[in-house]
Amino acid sequence: MNFSSLKNHLLIAMPNLHDGLFDRSVIVVCEHGPEGAMGVVINRLLDISMADALKAVDIRPSEEMIHRPVYWGGPVSPQHGFILHQPSGDWQSSLLFGNDLALTSSPDILESIAEHSGPAQYLLALGYAGWGEGQLEQEIRGNAWLHGPIDSSVLFELPAGERWQAAARGLGIDMRLLSGAAGHA
Repeated sequence: MNFSSLKNHLLIAMPNLHDGLFDRSVIVVCEHGPEGAMGVVINRLLDISMADALKAVDIRPSEEMIHRPVYWGGPVSPQHGFILHQPSGDWQSSLLFGNDLALTSSPDILESIAEHSGPAQYLLALGYAGWGEGQLEQEIRGNAWLHGPIDSSVLFELPAGERWQAAARGLGIDMRLLSGAAGHA
């Protein structure tokens, strides 16, 4: 079974995914190709504010930024910040991956946000999720993930705790009706 690229899609953890890391996760896939995939978890909050995170890069947050949450983006490079944002803009280190959506890892975007000249919609995540060659495809075949198009309202407007159910509803699926147990015929 061959998969086309899932870049610019959401991965939605199935109820039977109980690996301790990605239970009930929603991930924005930023890159996906023959070598593997990378994405950012968008529904797991860390116990720090954006103001706390910005101290590490010596940026003084604007009033609007002070209480914004910081997300656990995944287990890879948890010491690095990634800003998922719309519109894409022109930043030093950005990966544009669809419909004016980008992932930026350079502090210049944070400086612009603090000065009220950055993107209108954004979230800050520490770390990312990564898959090696064929790993994501194998997990999808193993029924670990649903996948579908990105809905910017799920990404930027809903509280983190509502994103898993909402992302599945966007595919016409009610996660409450799915079982986490696998059966054998």
